[in-house]
Amino acid sequence: MSERNVLGDELQPCGTDPVTGYYRTGCCETGDDDPGNHSVCAVVTTEFLAQQQAGGNDLTNPRPEFGFPGLTPGDRWCVCADRWLQAREAGSAPPVVLAATHERAAEVVPLAVLREHAVDVPADPSSLL
Repeated sequence: MSERNVLGDELQPCGTDPVTGYYRTGCCETGDDDPGNHSVCAVVTTEFLAQQQAGGNDLTNPRPEFGFPGLTPGDRWCVCADRWLQAREAGSAPPVVLAATHERAAEVVPLAVLREHAVDVPADPSSLL
């Protein structure tokens, strides 16, 4: 059975540059061995990165031992559902790609809330040029 997104469809890739996901597959797959529920595909912003750093979760500095390159604004990254919700409560929630957000995100963040922050990224981004 394939992984599902919060819309009930097949989970789409979140990002490959840098390669994201708890399992570093490019998808926001999550499982019982993922204590952080890295299920929300976010397009990280300066405000989100600053808010996370202030809260002790530095996402800007590389951590090679975890295969983590460090993030810059605009990167698509699978973030922990509870961290995303904390950022929303602080007024710095980054946009969410619903098609690439795992259905388990809705266990923490209501789908209606995720939809408020949704961005639509086409399968072929060159169409935006």
